[in-house]
Amino acid sequence: MSEPATSTGAAVSGTGQRIYADMQPRLLQVRTLLKTQDSQSSVGSAFLVTPEGHLITNYHVVSSYALAPQRHRLVYATVDGQQGALELLAFDVLHDLALLRPVDPAPLRGRGAVPFRAVGSEPERGARIFSLGNPLDVGFAVTEGAYNGLAERHYLPTLFFGGSLSAGMSGGPALDDQGRLVGVNVAARRDGEQVSFLVPAALAQALLARGRNAAPITQPVHGEIERQLLAHQAGLVDQFIAQPWRPAGHPRYRIPVPMETFSRCWGSGSNAATRGLVFERSDCAMDSAVFIDDRLRTGTITVRHETYDGSKLGALRFQQRYNDSFRNEVVGRRDSHRVASQCTEHTVQAGSGLPLRAVVCLQAYKKLPQLFDLSVLTASLDRSDQGVQGRLDASAVSFDNAQRLARHYLEGFGWTTPSPLTAPQAPAAPKSASR
Repeated sequence: MSEPATSTGAAVSGTGQRIYADMQPRLLQVRTLLKTQDSQSSVGSAFLVTPEGHLITNYHVVSSYALAPQRHRLVYATVDGQQGALELLAFDVLHDLALLRPVDPAPLRGRGAVPFRAVGSEPERGARIFSLGNPLDVGFAVTEGAYNGLAERHYLPTLFFGGSLSAGMSGGPALDDQGRLVGVNVAARRDGEQVSFLVPAALAQALLARGRNAAPITQPVHGEIERQLLAHQAGLVDQFIAQPWRPAGHPRYRIPVPMETFSRCWGSGSNAATRGLVFERSDCAMDSAVFIDDRLRTGTITVRHETYDGSKLGALRFQQRYNDSFRNEVVGRRDSHRVASQCTEHTVQAGSGLPLRAVVCLQAYKKLPQLFDLSVLTASLDRSDQGVQGRLDASAVSFDNAQRLARHYLEGFGWTTPSPLTAPQAPAAPKSASR
């Protein structure tokens, strides 16, 4: 048996060595190969969860096969050199999990299974846990790190692992000091150190219970992905709309800024007047996104606003720059996943009568026909030397929920104090921006 390594090359503790030795027979590498050749399109890690040979990995490790099984095949390799074909039984695209089984279970019999830690008995924050996998396809390894509980402000439950995960370790197990599954390796932040993420073990256990007796998947899975995304967006939109908008702190305008329950907001702006224009901006985005393939991550809501004060510019110069900023907004993405955007523009009156220029755009998915990307762009029209522009983007939402979000967002604008220009309430979001 080879001596265990770490993904950083550092020595591991005695506990880590023991866990690696115990789990070595249950640790695998999963490769997605093109059927016409042995070239691999993706590679990741996996682990056995039943004596019969069921194994868990990440959905993103096998996504190429799931989306185009006619072009790809799945194989495994063990630490001791065994290899064989795999079949996909079930997946959870929201939490990036997949359940597989060997076509011939004989080579994997007798290896045992990684035990699940009991639901509700999470380790204490700071406890040592051990992540296993095959980083960068250079060999099987173990990495020690700290358990830090659920990552804050994530809509989808994600564990914060204080350790290093490298590409290729995706889908491997993260274990406590008794070798019980705490989570499944899934991602790492590249803008920081020792910040990685795990899928909670309970979600892997639920996928196993749901799919262990399922028939193998042999056709593209777009229909099942759409079903899972529809359920996801239904809950996300309901929770988003149920939250009150929080104040932006602007002295004139009431601006819809989301609560930071499952998003983070960052602000920026000019330190002083830039060529006579004072500008501030806020961006609020979710950390949780759903991986579909290498070019598509979806299932999020983002909100942005920009405030402008051009009282030192004069009305003509301010309006020119204000309008140029609005025209510079890009709507929709030109790619193989979506059709062209359809937009409609109206002048509406926000909650307290604030006149707004509003553009509402929808962009449909080619292979997920019940889902749309929504963009709502707004610009206030009440002043010639001051204004606010806003934008809401929601990806992979139903047509009805796109309408709900647009209406909710437009009604979030207004004046901070009553205005002599107060007009009736905003109408419903324009329905002509549809399919």
